[in-house]
Amino acid sequence: MYERKILPFYMTYPLPMFYQEEDSITRDLEYLQQMYPAEAKRYQKVIAGILDKLDYDGSMIYDEYPDKWQLYKLSKDILDRIKRQEEKENPGKEVPPEKWEWMGDLVQILLFYEIYKRRHNSRRGILKF
Repeated sequence: MYERKILPFYMTYPLPMFYQEEDSITRDLEYLQQMYPAEAKRYQKVIAGILDKLDYDGSMIYDEYPDKWQLYKLSKDILDRIKRQEEKENPGKEVPPEKWEWMGDLVQILLFYEIYKRRHNSRRGILKF
């Protein structure tokens, strides 16, 4: 009838294999981010610098379900910082308003990718599942 089977030791604790798979996903993401266009790389550095200040225990970026409006406000603040930085670098050059419309979307996407990378970072181990 019911025959008990003995599992091999590597099947009893399958989690280490899962961690290796997740680490390879994070490495792939970092590799693909290296191929971003120059402008997106520059914005990613600004975003990473801001998130370095928000990278602490209990931060909103590590909430189980981060608040949509806080992330939206954070992306707007980052976009404003980028605007001021570009105005400082190019004082007489006028940037068309259409550029800032799609730049807001780009900043949000880059912000969400950077938060994802930090949430699944093996050094922190907070959301490693």
